[in-house]
Amino acid sequence: MKSIIFKRIMIFGRPGSGKSTFATWLSSSLGFPLHHLDKHFYVNNWVERDYNEFLQIQQNIVDTECWIVDGNSTRSLEMRMKRADLVIYFNFPKLICAYRIFKRFLKPNQSFDDRAPGCKEKIRFSLLKYMWGFEERVAEDTKTLKERYPHVIFKEIRCDSDLSKLRHELVGKL
Repeated sequence: MKSIIFKRIMIFGRPGSGKSTFATWLSSSLGFPLHHLDKHFYVNNWVERDYNEFLQIQQNIVDTECWIVDGNSTRSLEMRMKRADLVIYFNFPKLICAYRIFKRFLKPNQSFDDRAPGCKEKIRFSLLKYMWGFEERVAEDTKTLKERYPHVIFKEIRCDSDLSKLRHELVGKL
């Protein structure tokens, strides 16, 4: 990567890929505010917030000078990407992500809070289906956004070694 100071970092990708864990580490390492979109998308017990209200919350976040945003909300990817300096796309293999979803359900990580109140870990068929088809669902939008915002550095993380390399690159900039 170029020698750039990243102030606005967008993280999205397949559920179970480690986005929230990485975002928490990155926020701690850089001292940047971290925003988990699931905390804003849901109000309580997996009840969805009014979508326009959710968009306004997101807009308020991305309008600030410095942030890390973790989450998908694929309909509003552009809102985040047009303000981001760095986009990190977690695209781990499907089976690894499925395993991690089950692992997180059986042994929840208490070291970070990435959910709205009352949103306990659940394994839902809809989540597994969403995870399984994620890459195909976002491929065209991702391609279009990369073309529209060529100045934004885009990193695709497909495996643990890609993630280790990125960690090293980012920590080396501190």
